[in-house]
Amino acid sequence: MIRNPFHLVEFSPWPLTGATGALLLASGLALWLHLHNSVLLTMGLLLTVITMLQWWRDVVRESTFQGFHTSNVASGLRWGMILFIISEVCFFFAFFWAYFHSSLAPSPELGGSWPPIGVTPLNPFEVPLLNTAVLLGSGVTVTWAHHSLMEGNLKEANQGLFFTSVLGVYFTFLQVGEYQETPFTISDSAYGSTFFVATGFHGLHVLIGSTFLLVCLLRTASQHFSSSHHFGFEAAAWYWHFVDVVWLFLYTCVYWWGS
Repeated sequence: MIRNPFHLVEFSPWPLTGATGALLLASGLALWLHLHNSVLLTMGLLLTVITMLQWWRDVVRESTFQGFHTSNVASGLRWGMILFIISEVCFFFAFFWAYFHSSLAPSPELGGSWPPIGVTPLNPFEVPLLNTAVLLGSGVTVTWAHHSLMEGNLKEANQGLFFTSVLGVYFTFLQVGEYQETPFTISDSAYGSTFFVATGFHGLHVLIGSTFLLVCLLRTASQHFSSSHHFGFEAAAWYWHFVDVVWLFLYTCVYWWGS
């Protein structure tokens, strides 16, 4: 048998269960919105969570205990993460395009002004500014954790990851409170639509990034990472920095300039 430095994955049921879970989630969400029946939605959510846990377990085994993640495999994973983040940049670019399309030349339906007549925007120097400080602080702590891990200091790496995860959860808590107090809704003209879609999807990315970092915290505490072999953490740090940068654009363009 010819050996090669690439990892040929074993047959796995998780892509099938993941796709089934996604189908149940989408169908269940439509059913819940129209008929207020949450059975299918709950089944889809449960199947998706089980798939995530089992798939992560298999990847951790392959990378940590079985040694399948060689330098060539790690290089491929890095390029995969880079391309994924580029696709996310394009995703958010569409939201900013929609926002500036409406705000730079407001139509008569919007009253010829931005924000539209009747819409009271949020004060950018209250909760949005605090959220900005929280995310910038989390960027510092995740960088601290990364450098500590590269130096082999697992104690400080754990501390940095813990503080980053706490700040991510705190950001979500603040944003939920902000949404509850927002004086406009998603149905209030193009302003409400672009505001809630852009900030809502960013909030979803914060939740995903926080989960990513919590998994890395558990793996670091279990000594799965070394100073030279920790791509799982690098991917989480790249993703978190991307989330930080998107928020800076959102704060500058939507909260501050847009108000």
